[in-house]
Amino acid sequence: MKDKKTVSFSKNSTNIFFHILTNCNLSCRYCYINKKQHGKNTLPIETIKTWLDAFAGKSEFANVIFLGGEPTLHPDLFLAVKHAKKTGYKSVTIDTNGYLFNEILLKTGPEEVDCMSFSLDGATRRTNDLLRGKGSYDKCILGIKDAVSKGFNTSLIYTVSSANIDELDKIEELLSDLGVGRFFIQVIGIRGMTAKRGSQENPQVSRLKWLDVIPATARKVARRGISVTYPKVFLNRDERFECAGLVADNYFVFPNGRVYRCPLCEDYPVHSMEFEGNMLVKTGKINETDMFGLSIPEGCVMNRLIQPGNLSYKKDGTPEYKIACCLLKEEIAAGE
Repeated sequence: MKDKKTVSFSKNSTNIFFHILTNCNLSCRYCYINKKQHGKNTLPIETIKTWLDAFAGKSEFANVIFLGGEPTLHPDLFLAVKHAKKTGYKSVTIDTNGYLFNEILLKTGPEEVDCMSFSLDGATRRTNDLLRGKGSYDKCILGIKDAVSKGFNTSLIYTVSSANIDELDKIEELLSDLGVGRFFIQVIGIRGMTAKRGSQENPQVSRLKWLDVIPATARKVARRGISVTYPKVFLNRDERFECAGLVADNYFVFPNGRVYRCPLCEDYPVHSMEFEGNMLVKTGKINETDMFGLSIPEGCVMNRLIQPGNLSYKKDGTPEYKIACCLLKEEIAAGE
């Protein structure tokens, strides 16, 4: 089997992470949505179309991921999908909790939605429902099966925390049985609901446990013919740190008009761009972009400012390792 490879930042494509609303039918324990910072409104379809147009011409390869809240709660999501395809977006993804409201699988097709991406935070009903809400496990499983039966490409997102990492050894068989084509492992961030919990609990996994469990799980899943992507997270001291905010073209768009380049910043009003009267404009100083170029021994300056608990230091005060940009991924292709 080939070893994992680090996926370099996509420098020739534009990636839009488009939160078209913040409402959701679930109340997940570690939800990153912060309505005070992201807005409570649901974008009308004409606004969605206009904002999509603002990014469509930024590169020859533009990709959009529709997010929420729960994006399928939006009654016009199918029209947003059709508009994205019509205006030249190369790929369209819908991130969903699996409830699949408003008959989205009937109003769109596999030729329009390149991937239906489902979120599940436990390999068992008990663990997932503890984190995401009673009944959400069964609904998500049914949603995946329905999407697969209709010919949609599907992926599954598993956000790893101290509450569910010990179930990852059970996930490979579930993924194989469901016919999922891609598996995304996410690392939990201290933002949204997690940040509000403060010091009451620490859902993050230690560096040693992450390095012990995640790569091994990824290899086992890949042997089943499922591609796996997961965050790099930790760099050795001799590895070069690179910030996606400087070298990639990613935009995290929220319904109140804020546009971020770094997801770690989303709990704070430091967004680098925003929509004003449907025009995308740069915000004034100081914003997140002013910090992307800072070089520190700890690697990611945003992590140092916002999530310092991820770091540890030697007796002489130097960091034991660097934190990678949260958008830097490791990948193992199916069958490798």
